[in-house]
Amino acid sequence: MSRDFTNKRYWIVGASEGLGRMVATRLSDAGVTVILSARSEDRLTDLASELSGPAEVVACDVSDDDSVAVAAEKVGQIDGLVFLAGVYWPQGATEWTPKEITAMADINFTGAVRVLGHVVPAMVARDAGHIVLTGSLSGFRGLPNSIGYAASKAGVMVLAEGMYADLKDTGVDVQLVNPGFIRTRLTDKNDFKMPQIMEPEEAAEEVFKHMGTNGFAHNFPTGLATALRGLNFLPDSLYYKIVS
Repeated sequence: MSRDFTNKRYWIVGASEGLGRMVATRLSDAGVTVILSARSEDRLTDLASELSGPAEVVACDVSDDDSVAVAAEKVGQIDGLVFLAGVYWPQGATEWTPKEITAMADINFTGAVRVLGHVVPAMVARDAGHIVLTGSLSGFRGLPNSIGYAASKAGVMVLAEGMYADLKDTGVDVQLVNPGFIRTRLTDKNDFKMPQIMEPEEAAEEVFKHMGTNGFAHNFPTGLATALRGLNFLPDSLYYKIVS
């Protein structure tokens, strides 16, 4: 399937920085009218002025029920939703910082649920729509020093799987993208070597190409994705010996 994006309206949640900003740019170049959401209205306005096609700015804090409800009302009917909002702090269970862990859960996972609650029912009622959720290669199995982030992304991945199972025979398309390391202000916090780290533009192209297919999940980059998926099949004793 080759999806036609021309004259479609897509709500890009988490569009102000990094991958979200580049995905919005790529969709705009493809003829999409993009509705840009994030907490930083200034950054969204700057982005809107740079895009090749029409854009609307709707500031939204996905950690706040009222903010999401107001934003969804302003956005109105859409053809597609791409949820890319996320926060990240690297830490393990021995360095547990409650405020940061809660924020990762509340924005990365529950934030997606808040937005979907305003989008899915309307798409189901129309029997038409396109939903793209963003997981992570870190969400396949528990990793050291990933408390909060990996768990929140694993939640998004299972949510997408359940939605796909329920909606695969309807007019509502559900897709999941699971990227590895992308060079952003989030990964700048890491003090370790990040294999196959990608630039945001390169990762956005991967997302865009997948959005044009009828496939469900796309894990990238291939080498790192294959390695991490393979670790899923190891017994616990060997798995934790390797990743530790």
